[in-house]
Amino acid sequence: MYPNSLQQLIESFKYLPGVGEKTAERFAFAIMDMDDEQVEFFSSCLSNIKNKIHKCPICNGITDLDVCHICNDKSRGDDTLCVVEDPKSVFLFEKLGLYKGKYHVLKGLISPLDGINPEDIELEKLIDRVKNESFKEIILAFSQSNKKSSKTKKIVYGVNKILPRSLKEKIKKW
Repeated sequence: MYPNSLQQLIESFKYLPGVGEKTAERFAFAIMDMDDEQVEFFSSCLSNIKNKIHKCPICNGITDLDVCHICNDKSRGDDTLCVVEDPKSVFLFEKLGLYKGKYHVLKGLISPLDGINPEDIELEKLIDRVKNESFKEIILAFSQSNKKSSKTKKIVYGVNKILPRSLKEKIKKW
């Protein structure tokens, strides 16, 4: 129906969550209406997202720096750690502007039915970080409406059993 290049672009937009045929068509036609500079910028942004964004080696958040701006920020509190399920959650908390501590991002939530086990979300990295840094409080900030988050909380809190007593008291119950 459409020329091949246009059809491929429409199909590409449908990879995005919540984008169906009509929305993909609107996006594709909007790009056709852009000037060359805008299309080049858009293309460059898509390329950069895959080539320049990576995980922060400290918190597992996303960054285009060696270490993310939150981990580099000396004004942030070093005594509180907020554990979240994904990088998007960090940005949601940051937009609120209320939390001024550090973060740790898991690689999702545990879901045995989906084949996602504790080792798949890099719990060991969290445990090592808690053992090696001097947090006074650890906040588990997962969605309440999700069975996966409940299972993950149980596992993370279960990790409490293998931690030294001084660390056990730091994990804030949900």
